[in-house]
Amino acid sequence: MPNTPTVAARGPITRPAPLRQAVYDALTELIINGTLKPGQHLVEADLAEHLGVSRQPIREALQRLHTAGWVDLRPSQGAFVHSPTAEECAQLLSVRAVLETHSAHGAARHATPADVARLWELQQTGLTALAAGDARAIVEANAALHTHITHLSRNAVLAELIPQVDRRVRWYYMPIAKPRGTDAWSEHALIIEAIAVGDPDGAEELMRRHTANTTDFYCRQIAAMADGNM
Repeated sequence: MPNTPTVAARGPITRPAPLRQAVYDALTELIINGTLKPGQHLVEADLAEHLGVSRQPIREALQRLHTAGWVDLRPSQGAFVHSPTAEECAQLLSVRAVLETHSAHGAARHATPADVARLWELQQTGLTALAAGDARAIVEANAALHTHITHLSRNAVLAELIPQVDRRVRWYYMPIAKPRGTDAWSEHALIIEAIAVGDPDGAEELMRRHTANTTDFYCRQIAAMADGNM
């Protein structure tokens, strides 16, 4: 008789907890869109009232947000929205740059006229948000455009990796969405033009410059804030 596999002792499988996940996702989005600002003190009772839940899922969500780097837990002080550093920005955006340049290269190889038309539609959405001065709409339009370029690359690995950094990129981009906007969307137009004419190397180089410009702009802003100039 074959040996029965030994199963390590453990408790029952925990079922998904939709409320806890919903609270975690809601707080993450409030941080990303700037409703909860870097350095802001997070009071459990206030957050519970705002989201219409008890304090327990808020407490659990804050622990998870701390583990994920969205929140700082300070002994005897409480929870605070994490304030990204220039080094953190540079590290994340450098990774994003590698992924995005590959996406642009692939998109220029595979995009159809219909795909390019969709890129121009997303570009117009961004320009409209920029004209309205709506930072949240600019960030969402920026994310949608970059996501579509990744989709057009027809690279499943890139499509899996980029969402892992996308939410934090949106967070970093929020404070610079308007001041960086005119240059950023002009750079987007050049990238789309390269994709439209099927120029993979050109699209890759333009995306590399675009992501470098965004990184430099953000890091300068963080440095200025640290110096008390903003």
